[in-house]
Amino acid sequence: MHALPLIIGVLCLLAIAFRYYSAFLAARVCVLNDLKETPAHLLNDGQNYHPTHKWVLFGHHFAAISGAGPLIGPVLAAQFGYLPGLLWLLVGVVLAGAVQDFVILVASMRYQGKSLAEIVKAELGAKAGIAAGLAVLFVLIIALAGLGLVVVNALSESAWGTFTIAMTIPIAFFMGLYAYKIRPGRLGEATIIGVVALLAAVGFGGEIAHSSWASTFSLTKNQLTLAMMTYGFTASVLPVWLLLCPRDYLSSFLKIGTIGLLVVGVMVVNPEIKLPALTSFIHGGGPIVSGKVFPFVFITIMCGAVSGFHALVASGTTPKMVSRESDCRVIGYGAMLVEGLVGVVALIAVSSLHPGDYFAINVSAEKYEGLKLMGYHIEELPVLESEVQEKVQGRTGGAVSLAIGMAKILSQIPGLTSFLSYWYHFCIMFEALFILTTIDTGTRIARFVLQEFLGKLDKRFERADWIPGTVITSLITVCAWGYFIFTGNIGTIWPMFGIANQLLAVIALGTGTLVLRAWGKHQYQWITLVPMVFVLVTTSSGAWELSRDLFIPWIKSGESRSIIRGAVDLTLTVLLFACLGILAFQSFLKINSKHERKAIRDI
Repeated sequence: MHALPLIIGVLCLLAIAFRYYSAFLAARVCVLNDLKETPAHLLNDGQNYHPTHKWVLFGHHFAAISGAGPLIGPVLAAQFGYLPGLLWLLVGVVLAGAVQDFVILVASMRYQGKSLAEIVKAELGAKAGIAAGLAVLFVLIIALAGLGLVVVNALSESAWGTFTIAMTIPIAFFMGLYAYKIRPGRLGEATIIGVVALLAAVGFGGEIAHSSWASTFSLTKNQLTLAMMTYGFTASVLPVWLLLCPRDYLSSFLKIGTIGLLVVGVMVVNPEIKLPALTSFIHGGGPIVSGKVFPFVFITIMCGAVSGFHALVASGTTPKMVSRESDCRVIGYGAMLVEGLVGVVALIAVSSLHPGDYFAINVSAEKYEGLKLMGYHIEELPVLESEVQEKVQGRTGGAVSLAIGMAKILSQIPGLTSFLSYWYHFCIMFEALFILTTIDTGTRIARFVLQEFLGKLDKRFERADWIPGTVITSLITVCAWGYFIFTGNIGTIWPMFGIANQLLAVIALGTGTLVLRAWGKHQYQWITLVPMVFVLVTTSSGAWELSRDLFIPWIKSGESRSIIRGAVDLTLTVLLFACLGILAFQSFLKINSKHERKAIRDI
């Protein structure tokens, strides 16, 4: 099978979903109304609440939600074959992920930009609000640690990637000052300058890597972690228009541009899909994901299909910057569809590798010896390693195999056939940039949630413009996720991230259902209720199997680090399900009460 019919079918399906289903959600379900003032105008403080152009905010929102998930998840799930991941990406993004993002964005915007936890509190009361807030904080810290660790692993000792990503910060500063202070409103001029500067930084990064400056930008993992913590703190404290928004807007050009180029590359090159539709590992025992295709394909692929983390962005920075209600359709539903496309393209890229090469990259040498007995043999890998000038066998985690797959496709485009090494290093940098833009927004969102909690002790923390509160909560947040990066590894963080993230999606979809009922849209509550039940079933099954087969054996191992690792993961899993149980009970009481309280004003 070749990829061209596949990518054309995917593009048509996503276009139809946006044209018709999102229009239905906007007009009938949420009833978007541009005559209503949004919080960005009503509470404009130039710091967190700020009216933002639709496409700038689209870039910021897309950059914020697009982390490791849509790139890494489909690559790891390809162990089961390309078909399970493809079906989940398409069905999940249209009927679950984009719906969740859109409904929560509109709800938060109509509740003055409040967080998901505050919406739950208004709908279900203080106890449920505390439970939701704790769940949100757990997920945020774990998610930021997991995403940050991927960045650290991808950029360590890479002068090219580190230089290019570092340069996006001063470029973003200049764009923010240019568009809002030097020549207010001249967004087009700022965009042209920023994009040209970014492309120059990407090209110049190769020269830096082979110059005397290489040692300056070749950072160790600990140095990168400290640098990332410093950046996360700075981006959380500064006004959104000065660094966060223009940097994410700028990064979105590289992200969307690269994905667009890859879509074109797939159409032009029409690579053969070499991985089978289904492998024998759908029954379990896989070398990358040990569980069965159900439920683990739904936990391995999060972002790209449905992700609870997105609900935090949709109720975090984005609703505070929406200029018109109608913008929510493009920003909430549209950005998620693009992320689904990212996941599909990543799956196609890695599926174009020979099965033996795919597994040789993504598993250790010891595990690969066992795969040889099953008929998986290396085909092109030695030639590819020679051409990219890197040893890639045994580089687990998904990022390297994706970069190889992307580079193979891009280097076969007419006129670009001699640049495989360049494309490989470009793709590694692209993946790191994709993830890093989630760190800045995620840190800011965690700061908002922590401020809401601490506001119960000191009312000053509730004020978004109180600088000491902003500094203290930002510092606590970066130290928390930084600690997990310093002391953990991808094997200790990622399994917990998968469970926590999808449980948060259950909470978000459940909150969306309550909000629709509060708006009097009982006849439409199925649009969030059905995906909520499905995600709950798959995540609960996965959590039980991970606890039984991974967390509890770690505790029983007798090795101190494994005991701590298993105890922390099992405790967090139990706490998250306890929070979910509280929310479910409070929701049951409200739905069965005579008068459902409307916390969100009528639409």
